[in-house]
Order: sequence, then C-alpha cells, then structure tokens
Amino acid sequence: MLAAGTLLGPYKIVAPIGAGGMGEVYRAQDTRLERNVAVKVLSRTLVNDAEALRRFEQEARAAGMLNHPNILAIYDIGVEGEQRYIVSELLEGQSLRARIREGPVPPRRALDYGAQLARGLAAAHERGIIHRDLKPENIFLTRDGHVKILDFGLVKLVGQRVPSAQAGETEPTLIPGHTEPGRIMGTVGYMAPEQIRGLPGDALSDIFAFGAILYEMLAGRPAFRGESPIETLNAILRDDPPDFFELNLRIPAALDRIVRHCLEKKPEERFQSARDLAFDLGALSGLTSKMTYAGPRWRISLRALAMPLAIAAAIAAALVGGYLLGQRHGRVPPPAFHRLTYRGGTIYNARFSPDGQTVFYGARWGGSPVTVFSARADSPESRDLQFGVADVLAVSRSGELALSLNRHAIGYVRYSGTLAQVPIAGGAPRQILDDVEDADWSPDGRLAIVRTMAGRCRLEFPIGVVLYDTLGWISSPRFRLAACTRKRICPGPGSGAGASRSSRTVFPDSGRIQYDFISSPPVRPR
Repeated sequence: MLAAGTLLGPYKIVAPIGAGGMGEVYRAQDTRLERNVAVKVLSRTLVNDAEALRRFEQEARAAGMLNHPNILAIYDIGVEGEQRYIVSELLEGQSLRARIREGPVPPRRALDYGAQLARGLAAAHERGIIHRDLKPENIFLTRDGHVKILDFGLVKLVGQRVPSAQAGETEPTLIPGHTEPGRIMGTVGYMAPEQIRGLPGDALSDIFAFGAILYEMLAGRPAFRGESPIETLNAILRDDPPDFFELNLRIPAALDRIVRHCLEKKPEERFQSARDLAFDLGALSGLTSKMTYAGPRWRISLRALAMPLAIAAAIAAALVGGYLLGQRHGRVPPPAFHRLTYRGGTIYNARFSPDGQTVFYGARWGGSPVTVFSARADSPESRDLQFGVADVLAVSRSGELALSLNRHAIGYVRYSGTLAQVPIAGGAPRQILDDVEDADWSPDGRLAIVRTMAGRCRLEFPIGVVLYDTLGWISSPRFRLAACTRKRICPGPGSGAGASRSSRTVFPDSGRIQYDFISSPPVRPR
C-alpha cells in the first residue's frame, strides 16, 4: 500500500479507497489543478505480467474514448518508476452491489438507474466498445443519484473471485489469457448464453447482462443462481428467472416485459440496441403509479376490481347511447385501422401528408440509425427517402417536409439536428438552421422551432423571435386553428397534452389574420 503523501507524477496520495486483484485504488489530489481524483495503481506483483499490463492500459484507452455522464471519466494514465497508474474522477457513494445487499430497489428508482445505465451502454456501443463483464460490482451509484459504469475493457484474471449478493459467498470471473474462440469470458450469473457457449461477447450480450442486473435490482436476488458455478451456467442456458409475483413483489407489467425481453436466450429476440432499451425505460419513468402490475389473476381482490368494473359499465352505457343516437341520426361506420410497418425497431415521429393518404415517419430499424420513410395507407411497403440520419418534424399544408438532419441525442430523451426543408415531391433538403430540437409549420408556411442556446431552451416563432425560454425543456410545438369573430381570439380544437398551440383572430374588414402563439401552460410573450 502506498503511504499518504506519496507522489505519482503530479498526484499526491491521500488515503486508500479499496483493493482488488489488479491493484489498489486511492483518493489523491491533483497538485496542478487542486482537485480530488481517484488513482488506480497496478499491483507490483503484476508489473511483469504482459497480459495484466495490456488489460490495464486497455481500460484507460476504452474509457478515455468515451465522454458520457454515465461512464467513469478517465483523466490521465502514467508511470512513476515501476508504478503504473490510471487517474479518474473521484466518485462518492456506493456500488450497485452494496445497494442490492440492502434489499430490492423500488421500481421507480430501478427505472431511473436502468435508464441511466442503458444510456451509458448505448454511448459505449456506438463507439464500438463492448463491456463484456457488466455486473453490479462494476456499476457505481453516486450520492446525487447518478449511475456510473466502471472498468470498461478491464477483464479480470482467471481465478479471481468477487463478492456476491450473499454475504460470505463469492462468484468466479472466468477469463482466459486471451480472447480465443471457444473460451468463456464474463462473470458467472451475468453471461449471456452465447458467451457460455464460447462465442465472443457483443452488444447484445451486454443487453442480456443488463437484464440480469435490472432483475436483481428489482428482486434483491440474482436472476440465475445454482449450487455451483456450473449449475448457474446451466440455469442461464435452460431456465427463466422466477416470476416477480412468486417472490411477492409488485412490479409493473411493462417493466417486467422489458426485463424478460433483455433476458431472451436467443440474441435476435432481445432489444437490438441499448439506445432502444434506454428509450423504452425512459418512456416508463414517472408512470409506474399508473401501470398495471404483473401477477396471477387470482390475486386481484374485488375492491381492486370495483373501479375497472365501474369504468367498463360507463363505457358500455356510452356505447349503447351512441348506438341508439346513431340509429336516430343515421349510421356512421366505425374507424378502420391498417398496419403499415412490420419491422423490428423504434418509430419516433410520424406525420400525414396534406391529402391524408401518405405517412412520413422517422424510424430506427434493426439497430440502424434513424432515417425518414414514407408509406401509403393502401400499401404495406415503406420507402426510404434517402435523407441519411434524419427524422421528420412536420409537414406543411403546401407539401413541404421539415426535417432534422444528422439527428443525435443531446440529453435524456432529447434530440437535436440541422433543420431543413424539402418538397414532398422530391429534391435535395435545403438546410436552414443548426441545433434545432423540434419544429412545426404555421398555416401560412412559417416555422416555429425549439432550440437550446446558452443553457436555456427557447421557443421561437418565427425563427429568431423568442416567445418563451426556460431552464427546463420545451417539446412538441403545434399549431391549431378555429374560425373566430372580429377582435376575439378563439382556441382551436384540442391538441395533445403538453403541446403548444396558436389561435387565430379574423378581421373581416381588412382580410388580415393574426396568429397569437401560446405555450401550454399559457405564457404571454414579453
């Protein structure tokens, strides 16, 4: 162990934090910048081990390539005499393993942790970095609620043992000297079936490990557990984890489905990208109190059924009333629904053409980048419009598409790109403005946009005229119209929750139409 005050380059050792098979971790001070950092020092017994040196440097290179709030930040790597060390940000909190030892993580908190973890994985996978040894020990929870992924590219040596969720037990990390076909790499209990069969781990293997971790957070116990490592590996290959209701846990059914989808035995049946997984988890955040819960039907009490039965009775009465009213005023055919897409992936935005017969939508199919497609109601085929990485924002009455080119994530379920427009009939997109998050066409062909500048999210209409700005998040601007009388502003027909709207004032004597843009909740322009 290094004594307090020891210098490794410009870093002065303050106190030890922990130790493992590869070496020790210390709290230290960067004497140049006067900031606290963590310094990982390779064990002296491994300084002549070529494989240990390779993995130690690989960790620094892999994590150093990434700049994401959910991945441990690497500041420096160096050598002082025979001491090799890595310098990283200093984290205050506890590992996910320590948190799981305290008991199951509540669904709301598990959703938050899971979404952050998935976003960190997505950032790594997009840079071609696969973790291959994801487990609760390699996930850190900071005191302010942030999740950090540790040890990218660092795979422990054969025979090293790490603490498990059960006090006094250990789980082996099975690692070959080199990654070779037919050799097992990963930690027992978190390896995907294809890893157990000796195939190299990939992004879908990380997603399986993610599912095992999310299950363990919710259940407080491993998803796969046997009397020995071999039995645990066999359980991963042939068994499904116990249902949550068998463990007397009330887990939202939607969250249960996400866990099961991650833990599919066949890679092609899992989520095909960590980005899609993060999106689904983010969509569930804040909605757990409104979700149904997974469990056997016989557990539902009559009191729990009272409200659904009352709602069903009210709906039935409304349907009967509507039918009788329809018989009196003429028969109106029910709406017809047609499926337009049949591929696996995520659809982001979709807009109708002015004639209502064509749908333009942005989708990410099979893990590929999001791009814009068109589909017609009378055809099951979609056509790639060849705009590259792009999404559709709006369609004008005159047949112009507003696009977001080079669409990329800028935060939690927030995306930005270059605003462009192109005629529906075809042509090259004309770029208008960078760093636009959302947009919509006004009836007279002008664009309202949302973008963030100097840390503030702002609504502009027309472009350059700020109607509202906030430190929060503005999304989904929409126009709606209704005929009005002179000097009277009438709100148009209903719009989606949280959407912005406009109103129209008609001046019959001048033929002038004034559009007053209002955000929701109402905020008057200053």
